[in-house]
Amino acid sequence: MTNSDYLKLLVEDIHSTTVATIGADGHPQTRTIDMMLWDEKGVYFLTAKGKAFYTQLMEQKYIAVSATKEKRSVSLRGKIQNIGREKLDEIFEKNPYMQIIYPGDTRSALEVFRLYEASGEYFDISDPSHVVREGILIGQAQVMESGYFVGNDCIGCKLCYSVCPQKCIDISTKPVVIDQNRCLHCGRCAEICPKQTIEKRG
Repeated sequence: MTNSDYLKLLVEDIHSTTVATIGADGHPQTRTIDMMLWDEKGVYFLTAKGKAFYTQLMEQKYIAVSATKEKRSVSLRGKIQNIGREKLDEIFEKNPYMQIIYPGDTRSALEVFRLYEASGEYFDISDPSHVVREGILIGQAQVMESGYFVGNDCIGCKLCYSVCPQKCIDISTKPVVIDQNRCLHCGRCAEICPKQTIEKRG
């Protein structure tokens, strides 16, 4: 799947997400926010100007988003920008339930935000014996390498494979290679490695 496929999944299939900011007390704060639109520039959502959430968005200009449906999830962290009333009419057209929540000119209380530069991942455990993990990028966000990686000191003992829940380690080569798109990040391989050559990154 492409980045666009993941954004379409997030907006059109999952839709309702958990969005995190930092509250006035300095601790993480979450709320459920619908992702309304997506395009090549990012993902769009809105909120009312009178809410504490709006103030946090304007001050922090950064969010974390997490959403899940039917054992598939999308997580993103990145920069946001307020685009005012741009795309507001399109949002109401594509999400008609908003016309009931904010009828008539009451929609003037709302402003639209765009998540325009973010990184994250798609994670699918709908087939428990074959999980799927893929990276997602929006805009100019940098790829953050994360997971477990085998170093050159690997002796090919295959102990890592023996404890891997997904059996996602290619033991036909030395050093062995972990399939990052199937890894659960459980760390069992690193714990058992006699040479301690399996490194956790990210």
